[in-house]
Amino acid sequence: MEEKDINMIEHLDELRKRLIFTALSFIAFFIVGFIFVEDIYKWFVKDLDVKLMVLGPSDIIWVYFMLAAVIAVAGTIPVLATQIWLFVKPALNPIEKKATLSYIPALFILFIAGLAFGYFVIFPTVLNFLVELGGDMFVTNFTADKYFRFVLHMTMPFAILFELPVVVMFLTSIGVINPYVLQKVRKYAYFVLVVISVVISPPDIMSDILVTIPLLLLYEISITLSKIVFKRKAKREQLMEEQYESGGPV
Repeated sequence: MEEKDINMIEHLDELRKRLIFTALSFIAFFIVGFIFVEDIYKWFVKDLDVKLMVLGPSDIIWVYFMLAAVIAVAGTIPVLATQIWLFVKPALNPIEKKATLSYIPALFILFIAGLAFGYFVIFPTVLNFLVELGGDMFVTNFTADKYFRFVLHMTMPFAILFELPVVVMFLTSIGVINPYVLQKVRKYAYFVLVVISVVISPPDIMSDILVTIPLLLLYEISITLSKIVFKRKAKREQLMEEQYESGGPV
């Protein structure tokens, strides 16, 4: 019993160290993002026909914090993935270690792809719809704070949800989930994804469909990839078992 307690304490201590390292990485990337935040801001507003307004000095620093935080999150994704991999690494066999390590760059690439999809596809579509909805009834002026909040609402959910296939592959690799469970809960997952789509998109059917379809496709892609990983994992385990029974090298 004491040995189990000691092992648990060691695991918790290791987890604490990895979380601290991840938090420090986030702070470091945040500082880097804050240093270059003016260039990032200019890139975002270069195609705007109007100049963004601020209603007070605090709005300026808040916008800077938002932009730096996005840079920090993007930079911390591979660090967090690496720390998670290192934490579970002792429980993996050599083949699983090599396979799961390849998921780390994929997480970063998919995060950036999600941001790009949200910003270049969803964001302009939704923004144009909302501006045209007002027509000539309103004078269209944007505050920097509300504009960038809107940008984040249209991009960050996709950046996070685009991670789904890799997360599913990783969890399948370490035996936490399998494709049959994903198929079993498909209707519930669809419901959650549709709710997310409706919440983050404007109240019109076309925007809802435009957001919903990619999310549902991501779930189906995740199931397919989970099946591939699951079958390869089962095949490796069967091969190792046969080698063990025959007395050969495992």
